Amino acid sequence: MCDYSLHNVVSRPAQVGDELITTNFVNSITRGFCAVGEPNVAVCLLPGTELAFKQEAECDHPFARLVPSLRFGKLGQTMARFRQINTTRQDTHHDALEFANGKIVLVTRLRLGQHAIVLQLPAHRNQDETQREERTHLVLVG
Repeated sequence: MCDYSLHNVVSRPAQVGDELITTNFVNSITRGFCAVGEPNVAVCLLPGTELAFKQEAECDHPFARLVPSLRFGKLGQTMARFRQINTTRQDTHHDALEFANGKIVLVTRLRLGQHAIVLQLPAHRNQDETQREERTHLVLVG
């Protein structure tokens, strides 16, 4: 899925092996993932998609640059699973990553320019997700 604020951005579903980068998109108020070489196309992840960051994942923190030795914003992990949180609230971001140490970070809070690779897609999709993805694809293509 892509967060609500990415609905006006051209998007495509993630594929195993995609090399992603965290970025800001034109016409959007949020951050997300794009594939390396496709800076204007949001790569949408399904809940359960597993990612590996090339380096320790980081989120924005106001003190990170002031006192780097204290590791503000460092998440201590390179592996994460995509999930959605607060799905009953329409007025907030939902796209998040859950790390093995239990930390959950909104994708929009990730530091810009981080590289990750899609390791695995979820094992199954329910019919509603597949139909929604097909309708979205038809709207984008047609």
